[in-house]
Amino acid sequence: MTTPTQQPTTGLTLERLPAVKARTGMSRSEIYRRIALGDFPRPIKLGTRASAWNSAEIDAWIANRIAARDQGASR
Repeated sequence: MTTPTQQPTTGLTLERLPAVKARTGMSRSEIYRRIALGDFPRPIKLGTRASAWNSAEIDAWIANRIAARDQGASR
């Protein structure tokens, strides 16, 4: 049972920067540059000096890159 202040768990996975860098092949500066441009998911602030990314958002970003590549190949 959940109380009004609790959210049910949905299997959400958070990834820290080293994992995001490994999955995307991008450097820290490139990740943050793309965030500033609105072309990459924004991190979730965990604390004063800690952030993480929703892995489902990273999955979707990767899938979009693949789809964009495939659309370009079919033209």
